[in-house]
Amino acid sequence: MARRDTPEINAGSMADIAFLLLIFFLVTTTMDIDTGISRKLPEKQDPNIKPPILKEKNVFEVNVNRNNQILVEGEIYMDIEDLREAAMKFIDNGGGDAATLKAEGIDPCTWCEGDKDPGSSDHPKKAVISLQSDRGTSYATYIAVQNELVGAYTDLRNRYANKKYGKDFDDLTTIQQDEIKDNIYPQVISEAEPTK
Repeated sequence: MARRDTPEINAGSMADIAFLLLIFFLVTTTMDIDTGISRKLPEKQDPNIKPPILKEKNVFEVNVNRNNQILVEGEIYMDIEDLREAAMKFIDNGGGDAATLKAEGIDPCTWCEGDKDPGSSDHPKKAVISLQSDRGTSYATYIAVQNELVGAYTDLRNRYANKKYGKDFDDLTTIQQDEIKDNIYPQVISEAEPTK
């Protein structure tokens, strides 16, 4: 009896097919890369120029410790739900002296609805929010704090846009939005190096 050879499977084309499938999935799969926190970093400063002197009352300090507790202004432990309102109150205080502001080339804040407390921020242009976290702070808490601080600016800009133009900030023209972002409520959030 003659012995039959078992036919071999031609595996050369199988590698080609696998490669084509790989290319197909790479081309058709979308990769979302636009994630994270959108921030505009400051330009590199000339070392000969002195940084501006900030009055302590114009800085709103927010510290998040390793236990995810939020300490505001060095003395008040605050719930995340109350942070946005506290930041809005600080930014929108408008407690600066009109003559001093005019001497610095800044129009007094006639649109501010704050308490005009002389111990709090002078003007939205001078208000700086300083955020410092601990290396042990959870990422979820850090993002929630960032969200509340940015939300404070968003709410103030929306309120101003509704008063002046009768529509939400997002519905304004780019020129109107830039005017509000640059001159009415500029977002100044400073992030300090995390503590160890």
